[in-house]
Amino acid sequence: MNIMTTISTPVAREALTHSVGKAADALLKLQQPDGHWVFELEADATIPAEYVLLRHYLGEPVDAELERKIAVYLRRIQGKHHGWPLFHGGEFDMSASVKAYFALKMIGDSPDADYMRRAREAILARGGASGSNVFTRVLLSLFGVTTWRSVPVMPVEIMLLPRWFPFHMSKISYWARTVIAPLLVLGALKPKARNPKGVTINELFLEPPHSLGGVKKAGHQKWSWFLFFRSVDIVLRATEPFFPKTTRKRAIDAAVAFVKERLNGEDGLGAIYPAMANSVMMYDVLGYPEDHPDRAIARLSIDKLLVVKDDEAYCQPCVSPVWDTALTAHTMLEAGGEQATKAAQAGLDWLIPRQVLDVKGDWAEARPDVRPGGWAFQYNNAHYPDLDDTAVVAMAMDRAQANSSTHNFDKSLSRAREWVLGLQSKNGGWAAFDADNTYSFLNNIPFSDHGALLDPPTEDVTARCISMLAQMPGDVQGDQAIEAGIEYLRKTQLPDGSWYGRWGLNYIYGTWSSLCALNAAGLDHKSDVVRKAADWLLKIQNADGGWGEDGTSYKLEYKGYEPAPSTPSQTAWALLGLMAAGEVDHPKVQQGIRYLMEQQGKDGLWDEERFTATGFPRVFYLRYHGYRKFFPLWALARYRNLTSANDRRVAFGM
Repeated sequence: MNIMTTISTPVAREALTHSVGKAADALLKLQQPDGHWVFELEADATIPAEYVLLRHYLGEPVDAELERKIAVYLRRIQGKHHGWPLFHGGEFDMSASVKAYFALKMIGDSPDADYMRRAREAILARGGASGSNVFTRVLLSLFGVTTWRSVPVMPVEIMLLPRWFPFHMSKISYWARTVIAPLLVLGALKPKARNPKGVTINELFLEPPHSLGGVKKAGHQKWSWFLFFRSVDIVLRATEPFFPKTTRKRAIDAAVAFVKERLNGEDGLGAIYPAMANSVMMYDVLGYPEDHPDRAIARLSIDKLLVVKDDEAYCQPCVSPVWDTALTAHTMLEAGGEQATKAAQAGLDWLIPRQVLDVKGDWAEARPDVRPGGWAFQYNNAHYPDLDDTAVVAMAMDRAQANSSTHNFDKSLSRAREWVLGLQSKNGGWAAFDADNTYSFLNNIPFSDHGALLDPPTEDVTARCISMLAQMPGDVQGDQAIEAGIEYLRKTQLPDGSWYGRWGLNYIYGTWSSLCALNAAGLDHKSDVVRKAADWLLKIQNADGGWGEDGTSYKLEYKGYEPAPSTPSQTAWALLGLMAAGEVDHPKVQQGIRYLMEQQGKDGLWDEERFTATGFPRVFYLRYHGYRKFFPLWALARYRNLTSANDRRVAFGM
C-alpha cells in the first residue's frame, strides 16, 4: 500500500470533528481547579543529577526513596552510546554523562554495574571528564574532584563594575545574571562539598584530575577574542589573591543584595534551577543557618521543581504555567464550543493578576522610561517577564474578548502593548527578556563556552511580537514597530526560505512563527518572502505525512534541513504555518492532518518522546509535555474551521 496515496485522500469531516472533540475533552480534564494549565517540563540528565549532588553537597539527610526513583529515571534515559544525551535519541554529551554517572554513584549504584562500566568506558573513550564544560567543572571543583584552576576566573568584584565597563551584569542575559551573581561568591570563597559519603569520580579522567587546566576554545568562539580573554584570565588569576579585602567584602555584599532583591519567594531566584541551586550554596558558604528565611525559602523553591511519580522522579529546570495556560487557551478558543470557550476564559482570568505592573525588572536598565506590563513564564518571576509569553497571552485575551464583546482585558492589553513596543530593539527585532542585549564579543570569554551568555533579538520572538501588534492594531507607533519587525524578518530569512527558531526546534518553529506574523501583518500570500517559506515547509514533509527536526539542527556549520522523525507538535507547527500562508487546501496539508489524526491516542492526546524545544542551542534542550497535548489539537481545529468557512485566511496572530 502506498502511504502517500492513502493519506492524500480528502479528510472526512465527521472523523475530523470527532478527533477535535476527543482531544478537547481530554485537555479540559487537565485544567487545574483555579483555571490554569501546567504540564511537566523535562530537560536532560543534568538537572536531576545536579539535584542529587546538591543534597550531598549540603550534607542533607539522605532521602533513599527519592534517590531510588531519580536513579531509575537516570538509568532509563541513558543512551545507546552508554552515555547521556542532551535530548532523546541525541548524541553522547560529556557534561551530561559525567553528572549522571556522578549522581548514580552518589546514590549508591556500584561502579561495577554493567551500565556504569559502559558509561565510564564511553566517557574515557572520548577523552575523559576533562572535556566537561565550565559549569560541570565548577561542580567538580566544589566537590574537590578538580581544583578551581580548571575554571575561568570570574572575580566577585564584577558586581562593582560601572555600566560603561566592557563587562557588566546588565550586558548579559537574565539567566546568566541570576546564575552568575551567587556563583561569583562561590568562586571567591571556594567552599568544598560536605559529601558525607566521600564519593569521587577520579576514574572518569585520563589524567590526574587536580592537574586539569583551563577550558579550551569553544566552536563558536573566535581565536583573536579568545586569546585576548585567555590572557585577561591569566592576569586575573595572578592578581586576584591581592585584591583588597574591603573591596571583596563590598562585592560579596552586592552579590547577596542582588540575589535577595530577586529571591522571588517560593519560586526561586530567576525561577530557574541553576540560579536557585547557586543561591542556596551561596547562603550556605556565607554561614546562613538552614532556618534563615532567605536560605530556607531558596531551598524550598528547589523542591517545588520535583516531579515524583510511582516509579521514578526527576527535577524540572523550571515550570511553565503561564506559557502552558496561554497556549492552551488559544487551542481551546480554536476548538470552540461552550465548554472549551469557558475553560479558555477561566485560564485567561487566572492570568490577569499575574501580569507584572509594579516591578521594573532588569529590562529597565536599557529601557528606564518604559512602564512594566509583561507576563513571566513561571508562576512568579516579576523581575523577568518575557516578550514571548506576553505576546501569546495578549493575543489570547484579545481573541477571547472579541468573541465575547466584553472589555475585561482592556487594561491588561493596553499595558502589554505598551511594554512590548517599549522593548523593541534597535534592529527592529525583539529578544526574550531584554532590549539590545547584543554584546556578542562577550560570548568569547572562557566562561562562555556554552555560547549562551546573551539575549539578542531572535526571529521567533520577533514574529510573536509582530503577530500581537498586528492582531491588536492601534496607532502609528504600532504600525512603525510592525514595519521594522517585518524588515528584520526579511533580513533574517535564510536562502532556502526558512527562519531560525531560538526557543523551539528549530527552523520549523521559526518558520511557523514568522509565517503567522506575516499573515497577521497582511502580507500577500503570493509575496516572495511567504512563498519561499511555504515551499520550504512543503519540501521537508516526511513520507508519513508529518514533520520533524531535532537538536542537531543547531550545529554551527548548518547547511540546510536534515530529516528527522515526525513529531505531533512539529507537524502541528508546520500545518499552522502553511495555513497562515494560505495553503489550507494543499494536498500536503491534508496529509499532515491525516498524520495527526492517525497518531492520536485512545485518550484523545498524542505521544511524543522526542524533545521539540530549546533552552540553549547546542547546550540545553527541553521537552514540554504540554506541546503534544495542545498543538496537534490547535492544528486540527484550525483546519476544520478554515475548511468550513467562506474566508480561508487565518484571522489571528497565531
